[in-house]
Amino acid sequence: MAVYVPIENPLVWRWQALAWAISQEAHSDGFVAFLNNNETTYPNGPFPNRLFVGSKRVVSFSDVAGPDAFRVLEKAHRDEPSFLVGYFGYDLKNQLEALSSRNAPRLELPDVYFVEPEWVIDFTTDNTVVIHGAGNIDQLLKEIASYDSAQVLSTPKRTPVSVQCRVTPAEYQATVRQIKEHIVAGDVYELNYCIEFFAEQAQLNPLTTYQALNERSPMPFSNFIKLGDQYIIGASPERFLKKEASRLVTQPIKGTIRRGKTPDEDARLRNQLINSEKERAENLMIVDLVRNDLARSAVTGSVRVDELFGIYGFRQVYQLISTVSATLRDSVSWADALRQAFPMGSMTGAPKIRAMQLIDELEVSRRGVYSGAVGFVTPEGDFDFSVVIRTLLYDARQQYASFSVGSAITYDADPAQEWEECLLKASAIRQVLES
Repeated sequence: MAVYVPIENPLVWRWQALAWAISQEAHSDGFVAFLNNNETTYPNGPFPNRLFVGSKRVVSFSDVAGPDAFRVLEKAHRDEPSFLVGYFGYDLKNQLEALSSRNAPRLELPDVYFVEPEWVIDFTTDNTVVIHGAGNIDQLLKEIASYDSAQVLSTPKRTPVSVQCRVTPAEYQATVRQIKEHIVAGDVYELNYCIEFFAEQAQLNPLTTYQALNERSPMPFSNFIKLGDQYIIGASPERFLKKEASRLVTQPIKGTIRRGKTPDEDARLRNQLINSEKERAENLMIVDLVRNDLARSAVTGSVRVDELFGIYGFRQVYQLISTVSATLRDSVSWADALRQAFPMGSMTGAPKIRAMQLIDELEVSRRGVYSGAVGFVTPEGDFDFSVVIRTLLYDARQQYASFSVGSAITYDADPAQEWEECLLKASAIRQVLES
């Protein structure tokens, strides 16, 4: 049952509620998921402003033999229809295809994690919050209002965080040249090559780090997930897949350029991106790939490109975003629609399976949660998931922070320019960590 509660200052209350949720006073299991659209507009809508607190039920993926994680999640939802929130890590690809991951994980985050939360709190635009949960709502509101958020927001004195990259510029550019040789050989025609940045002995305040990233890079699919002492701190601009009733929508991003320092420079760079044959070709290749992914689940003839090469401005960059939609077949479940599109084609390359094989050969870090998907499923079986990019992963016990960036490598790719694009994409998180 949903309860509507008027709130005098909803934005302040939103951060107060998140600070309370992170605290030990809120619950003992250490799970929180916060989705934040930063009041941005986005085709087909951004994430809702929504807070999930506590674990009424944790979906078990470890003791079920046979089915892959998507079908385990489907069964858990079918047995008890409810909100489910969590993430799919990139390495679930190994359950879906004859693939493997050679690099050892440096973080202990599981490949997949979903819970039925104790509380779901929606922050609306009309000074109202909508609360779903079976507990005492009056007590919940009293706890949030009285919580001293300074306990969570205070940042202990710490040494500056030193961010390093797993590969040198020379190593990166050599790998790009190697990928281009694979393209010439006909193995792939586009490959998304990613590199890891990391910091050791990083003493971070997760909430203030998230607030700083959110302020520096406000995105439509911003998210914060607390899993005990491990955190996913995301500023994603990209939707993986959304389902409303029978309609599926996916929105691949391919094509990036920095923002200008003056209005004239900004306009010039925007035009440069929209008129770049290379960037448009990259986008079109992935549009073709995700069209094929959706076709596996769609009513015949229903897959359509709603927008091709849409250009959207964010704080640091302009991006080319295309929108592809389809109608889900009656015989295909919501979970199979996710399964048959995972992982997002913009994070692999094409052909998809061969691209993923080469990714594992060429990249020196295990992707883990990065380039997977974060999101939620509703009790009715609708869902919305973003792509895990522009996202910091942090293990407070190990004091290890990690984030990865990548770019699409095609035959026309210039290794030096691709390196600069990676640095641009890394800039927001890097500035937050090093400032």
